Amino acid sequence: MPVRALVVDPSAPAAVRLSEIPDPVPGPGQVLVDVSHASLNHGDLNDARSGRVPTGAVLGSDAAGVVVRAAADGTGPEVGTRVVALTSRAFAERVAIDVGALAEVPTGLDLVKTVALPVAGVAALRSLRAAGLGPDKRVLVTGASGGVGRFAVQLAARAGAHVIASVGSTARGEGLVDLGADEVLIGLEGLEQAVDVVIDSVGGPQLVAAWSLLAPGGSAQSVGWTSGEPAVFPPYATVGPAKSLTSFVIDGDAGRDLAVLTELTAAGALTVEIGWQGTWDRFTEAAEALRGRRVSGKAVLQITQ
Repeated sequence: MPVRALVVDPSAPAAVRLSEIPDPVPGPGQVLVDVSHASLNHGDLNDARSGRVPTGAVLGSDAAGVVVRAAADGTGPEVGTRVVALTSRAFAERVAIDVGALAEVPTGLDLVKTVALPVAGVAALRSLRAAGLGPDKRVLVTGASGGVGRFAVQLAARAGAHVIASVGSTARGEGLVDLGADEVLIGLEGLEQAVDVVIDSVGGPQLVAAWSLLAPGGSAQSVGWTSGEPAVFPPYATVGPAKSLTSFVIDGDAGRDLAVLTELTAAGALTVEIGWQGTWDRFTEAAEALRGRRVSGKAVLQITQ
């Protein structure tokens, strides 16, 4: 039987429409999941418009739901297990998911919060890890009111770092001190002391400014580019004591990192903020809110009624 899904359609609003696709057939190391919730990321919006995901293909990366068919090879969770996953073609009523791409959801943890974790949470966790996070580090998080930013602020603070959260307005900075930020800045105004780590999801001129603030030996991780603006470095900006600007992408199975994030969330050690929530037939509304920077935290789509 066919299932409904959000597929790429350049002629549709937000370049996405609801359609029907064949029921997925899982491979030996995959489980079949009935998806109840999905989470929307800036990367999904870019995928829909950039051509990286072809017309007619299912969009999405973040999914949560219940296993309805266990993996044929005996690996992974049993039927009836609640799971969260970072997987391709996530925006569908039913998805075949590699067992290494998912984690079981702890008892009592709401799937609405859980589904916000995959892309944003894993990106925050892995980029901080790659940058060499430690208790003696000064960490700058740009776009700190967004999905990746809020998780990065909390994870860096848990590691004992001095966390500087950069946001676009006073309103978007609300609550970040409670999450662990030592300083909350509008843009980079007033920041003069060098930082050891930059987690940047804004790009453009702000990335250039953040680079100039990076200490020798420091690491800037380019996690996103929500500004859509070019980054123009002045002459000799990259000449001097060694420091690095690294592109970032989530590679490989995310299951283990998702398990860490879900356990932290279930224990109350990681806060998830849902800034927009609605049914998936309101995708265009959610996309416009996300692009317009009217969402603090994450936007969550309800798949099943």
